[in-house]
Amino acid sequence: MTATIAALITPETVTEVAGEVWSAMVGTDEVLVPVGAEVPAGLSAWVTVTGPWNGAVVLTCSVSATEDLARAVLQLGPDETPDDGDVDDVLRELANILGGNVKSLLPGPSSLGLPETGTPPAARPGSSTVAVSWRGHPLAITIQGAPGQNQQAPVFTTEVTQ
Repeated sequence: MTATIAALITPETVTEVAGEVWSAMVGTDEVLVPVGAEVPAGLSAWVTVTGPWNGAVVLTCSVSATEDLARAVLQLGPDETPDDGDVDDVLRELANILGGNVKSLLPGPSSLGLPETGTPPAARPGSSTVAVSWRGHPLAITIQGAPGQNQQAPVFTTEVTQ
């Protein structure tokens, strides 16, 4: 059966993967609450995936979320303020782990690029965004194909069990 990236990596799958990553990295009692598809303005970290499917996994956090997120991951006290390097490291690591988990869902050998922060690759038609709230902060995870790659076109042949 021919499967598309959209069939292999659904919003539900991304939400589940992100929840597992949050539990492992941020805290076992931390939850992500789906809120729609709005991408917050703020800071982004992403990792590219190269293989049978080429694209990027992008994590975007509101500015208000970044310090709280770094504080939670680094297990800092409420009165400790993470520096910009700590925030950058935490966002890159979360993007890297999210990307690795998404990559593991794809058939065939794939590789991850190095995680980056800054202005993410522009979202393309066919990108899939999952917007969530964590501790009241908006976050978004976007799965987007590389330029010229149509995510809706068949890109893999794989067995899909029903």
